[in-house]
Amino acid sequence: MARDPRLERAGVEGFNKPKRTPNHPTKSHIVVAKEGDKVKTIRFGAQGVKGSPKKEGESASYAARRSGWKARHAANIAKGKMSAAYWANKVKW
Repeated sequence: MARDPRLERAGVEGFNKPKRTPNHPTKSHIVVAKEGDKVKTIRFGAQGVKGSPKKEGESASYAARRSGWKARHAANIAKGKMSAAYWANKVKW
């Protein structure tokens, strides 16, 4: 079976495998999401904006920043693998 051309174009290892895109002008990551037989290329994350740091030993302000982001985007995160918020939550936060 031939490899899906969307995977080649995005330059990712496989479906649901996010990858950093340092040279993209606005988005920091790309993923070719697959759920059932639906396939969608999703770019997510703002370029140059740091997600949450490592959880161990983080400051109270970073914990508040992370929980605030998750609260604001909760409805979109809940949409699942086919939404950019789901991937940003998983990879960046």
